[in-house]
Amino acid sequence: MRRYLSVIIGSCIAFIGIIGFIGWWGDFLTVLKGSIPIMLIFGGAIAVIAGLSELRDESSPKETKK
Repeated sequence: MRRYLSVIIGSCIAFIGIIGFIGWWGDFLTVLKGSIPIMLIFGGAIAVIAGLSELRDESSPKETKK
């Protein structure tokens, strides 16, 4: 019984979400427009940090094991 109940409740919640998504489409686009530059800034910062870390690893002297 619990499986059927979770499917029914999940379907109802998804349906309400779709209705809300359609009704608040303009607000969703506003949030999306505002979040894209922030994601690009963070993504660029992570790429720079990863690149600098790789350059630092390459320039460090390699130790050989005997």
